[in-house]
Amino acid sequence: MQLPPHRFHIPVMGLAYTIDSPVKVAHFGITSAISIIEDNLVEMMRKYYYEQKNEPYIPISDKEEDYRARRITDYLNLVNRIVNEKFTKLKLSLFEAGSDLVKYFEMLPENHELKNAYLSMLQAKNKVTRETIMKFLREQMQPGAIEVNIMTKVDKNNYTREGKLLEDSSDALTALKGYAKSSLTNSSVIFSAGLNPRLYSYLEKFNEFDARGWGKFDKKVVIKVSDYRSALIQGKFLAKKGIWVSEFRIESGLNCGGHAFATEGLLLGPILEEFKSKKDELANSLFEVYKPALEAQGKKTYQMPHPIKLTVQGGIGTHEEDEFLHRYYGMDSTGWGSPFLLCPEATTVDEKTLQQLCNAGEQDVVLSKNSPLGVRFNYLKGTSSEEEKLNRIKKGYPGSPCTEKYLVSNTEFTKEPICTASRQYQKFKIRELETSNLPEKERQKQIDEVLSKECLCIGLSNAASLEYNLPLVKNLHAVTICPGPNVVNFKRIATLREMTDHIYGRSKALVNENRPHMFIRELELYVNYIQEQVNECFMPDAKTIRYLTNFCKNLIAGIGYYRELIVPANPGNSREAFEESLDREENRLAHTLEDILALSN
Repeated sequence: MQLPPHRFHIPVMGLAYTIDSPVKVAHFGITSAISIIEDNLVEMMRKYYYEQKNEPYIPISDKEEDYRARRITDYLNLVNRIVNEKFTKLKLSLFEAGSDLVKYFEMLPENHELKNAYLSMLQAKNKVTRETIMKFLREQMQPGAIEVNIMTKVDKNNYTREGKLLEDSSDALTALKGYAKSSLTNSSVIFSAGLNPRLYSYLEKFNEFDARGWGKFDKKVVIKVSDYRSALIQGKFLAKKGIWVSEFRIESGLNCGGHAFATEGLLLGPILEEFKSKKDELANSLFEVYKPALEAQGKKTYQMPHPIKLTVQGGIGTHEEDEFLHRYYGMDSTGWGSPFLLCPEATTVDEKTLQQLCNAGEQDVVLSKNSPLGVRFNYLKGTSSEEEKLNRIKKGYPGSPCTEKYLVSNTEFTKEPICTASRQYQKFKIRELETSNLPEKERQKQIDEVLSKECLCIGLSNAASLEYNLPLVKNLHAVTICPGPNVVNFKRIATLREMTDHIYGRSKALVNENRPHMFIRELELYVNYIQEQVNECFMPDAKTIRYLTNFCKNLIAGIGYYRELIVPANPGNSREAFEESLDREENRLAHTLEDILALSN
């Protein structure tokens, strides 16, 4: 099987930030993911790229039948066509200094078979030999994959104008349908944020996800998970329906961008160790369910499990860390997300926000409670979205105008779900809290949490409008961005070549050498998290005490694991510094356990 061009991928980021990343990087062999849930943004980008190509743009109105799925299908087809055209043009260009063809091969990882062949071509003295190798190189080139991401929790029902529920027309289902009907091949749909039975069951309706042969899928299923148990549960759920999971994308619970799903103190290193030791067991367990499901459906079966890729993302910042994840844990690819926010050749970030990212310190990237979904959210402070929110609160009109309604979920005060970041909800909830019998400290804490909620549908979309000078959705200007904590170690705008050189160890100019190792940083974030949970406890019951205690014990076990692990030192950080950090966090946990004991008395 031919090796993919690169050993890393660019994960989905926000809504706008990777909305057109494949157009920018796929012809160089780099894989990236598009969020397809916000169809108004998708429609705006359809118009933009049709105009860029001087082709007629035919709007798909929200009054038309099945408009969401149709918008998504057409945008993905358009992106696919642009990528193929750019890739064909690149292949036909000359091997001359400064050309994109040369850039393609020079950015490849060291020791890749095509990189070695390219270097041999450069050294060849004989013209016939050189031309033979050039022909081989052009034939073996591959574009990066165009992936899509569907956040499973974003799945509100949709209705006719008469109020009748539209069958199979919820937000996530129509996004999946739009992807399934697209022309993409060698592609994947990534499901993030946990198991959605309705969405996963809907996959059965599309034969586009069936295998064409052993290990051969035009459209693959990828699940983003935070631990092995989640992979096994979700993988079996799909296997029972005859759906094979081709990749489990393991993500750090807290050391990541966007929504953060904290594990119960399980750290990334031990989680990867479990995947490493149980990879064959996982494949065989899924195959035991998958094969009978195919037989029951009358579909072609296979004698052995399809391959399963294991990939990882969340906080990777140096070549040494990246290499260790590949070499020791056997990861097939690594996700580099937040650092690419500082690479305009790969992502779409407006100029003001880009400068804020460059200047961000540790105090500026916080694990907030700003998401209306009730899930913690890594978030850059000081954005225009936060400024607008604080100004509305100051004027006595908290909450956002809810125009997109993708995150409506709350029915405390209304029959139909509304968004917790909306003016309507915050008005009701604050009034309720102000008349409650809660102690003043607890009442204010809950009011502050209500006021922290922020409109993400608009905030995560607007960067594309601002960067490309396009009409803003509903004329709203606010920008929200959700980098991981690792972004503070990257202090300047980088080219695509500089980023790949950094990842593959050809340059060390991008990162702050004093940054802690990714495993240490994640541990610090988890200790901060559990301390916050303990400090915010208000008359905890026995179940809560057990949860807090087990959380700390899992962290202590993780520290023990890291003491035995031979982790290569990062530039500027010795093994001794790694051990000292483990000691420090273990001492912090000892104090936290004492606080938990005090709460239980």
